[in-house]
Amino acid sequence: MLKAQLKRVSLLTGLLVSSSVLATNGAYNTDIPSGIMTPDKVETSIGTLSFKDGVPSEDTMNLLYNNLDTMRATEVFLNAIPMASLEALRIGHEKMGITQSNQVMLFDNLMDSNPLFLTGNTDTVYASAFLDLERDGPTVVEIPPGMGPTTVNDAFFRFVTDMGVVGPDKGEGGTYLILPPHYDGEVPEGYHVSSSTSYVNWFIARGFLKDGKTDAAVNAYHSGLKIYPLSKKDDQPKMTFISGSGKSFNTIHANNEHFYDEIKMVIDKEPIEFIDPELRGLIATMGIQKDKPFAPDERMQKILKDGAALGNATARALMFNPRTENAYIWDDRQWKTAFIGNDYQWLINEGNGGRNLDARTYFFYMATVNTPAMALKMIGKGSQYAMIDKTEQGQFFDGGKNYMLTIPANVPAKDFWSMVIYDTQTRSQLQTSQPFPSKNDKRDEMIENPDGSVELYFGPTAPKDKEANWIQTVPEKGWFAILRMYGPLEPWYDGSWKPSDMTEVK
Repeated sequence: MLKAQLKRVSLLTGLLVSSSVLATNGAYNTDIPSGIMTPDKVETSIGTLSFKDGVPSEDTMNLLYNNLDTMRATEVFLNAIPMASLEALRIGHEKMGITQSNQVMLFDNLMDSNPLFLTGNTDTVYASAFLDLERDGPTVVEIPPGMGPTTVNDAFFRFVTDMGVVGPDKGEGGTYLILPPHYDGEVPEGYHVSSSTSYVNWFIARGFLKDGKTDAAVNAYHSGLKIYPLSKKDDQPKMTFISGSGKSFNTIHANNEHFYDEIKMVIDKEPIEFIDPELRGLIATMGIQKDKPFAPDERMQKILKDGAALGNATARALMFNPRTENAYIWDDRQWKTAFIGNDYQWLINEGNGGRNLDARTYFFYMATVNTPAMALKMIGKGSQYAMIDKTEQGQFFDGGKNYMLTIPANVPAKDFWSMVIYDTQTRSQLQTSQPFPSKNDKRDEMIENPDGSVELYFGPTAPKDKEANWIQTVPEKGWFAILRMYGPLEPWYDGSWKPSDMTEVK
């Protein structure tokens, strides 16, 4: 009996000792999967990591924490681009004297290539203003009839409301009321009402050219655009219009460590819940919290500089070579869509797949204004965009070379179409001897082919007898182009109409 018991104990002990992994200083009592263990040396992309029985060495801990903070600084850059971009817009307006909601920057002679403004167009009459709902409370916006796509975005470039032809007034003119976060006061009748998640909001309107001129839109703004606090509806401040045409100013967020200073200003201004706890937590690891000093030490300053450099480089990779098939509008062309997934919230599979963060970064690193009217199918009303930066062979454009593309006849745009080219560095209009680096079918008299198609030429010098169809480029400088369709029609959406690829002309 005793022998049998000892035999069973011996067998059990043998099973326990035959663990798949043994510690260096003794045996485990159960099987330990090798996949949960950490060797004493681990080779990684950031170097060799050292451990003693699973405990990182001091040098390894320092290396890992620096890497963790750098990863988080990079993620903050990529995910906070929308709010840094809108803050840079606000600062740019402030430096131009736009500090009150009744002050409007008006591009009365269109937007030329002087200002630094992410992919602004040369083709509509912009009116741009900033609301401060913390200072002014609920704010009224009255827009005149005939306005093109007009939008209000919050301080994270999230959609608040549309106005004009794509809004509830349907281009007939209307009166809108924008409510601040947590507003619980009385809401009067007679307004198109929207609630914002932030105090700062950007109002951007587009007026259309008439007979190739800005006069009608400018007059409509002067006579019909009004922005004022609801509390002052009986004593409205006089509207002030400051011309932005021909002026040099910057509205683009920093691509270095000063990026984090920009988002610090937003965090201090806006309500805590303005962004979700996860992103707020990431930002807090950088030392950025609401109403607390932001004073990174020497170590963190280096990390922020590195994180911004990595974030900026990654954003550029996403913009110029997105890693998703649905970034391209047509299977046989190099033209990319502005809104990957055709959703202004960048939701994957209606949200079941989460948010496409890369697609959001791609858009906001390149552009501004977020509205369903730029992403959804809106026949004859909204706007659609196609961006191209490579030849049909996949080579990025060289400002010292000559290129040509064909715009087929019967362009499916009720209002107008245009082609504008941009600087790959600034993502703003390319600065050349042409104040407007673009062509517009309602403003420019271009040479048409017998079949109604138009050939556009791009290069440092104009091709002979084709000056009317030429857009100038700069040697040694990269560029890309955006084709705009205002009032897009069905052939744009069903693919029965599409421009050619860009081809080099020797």
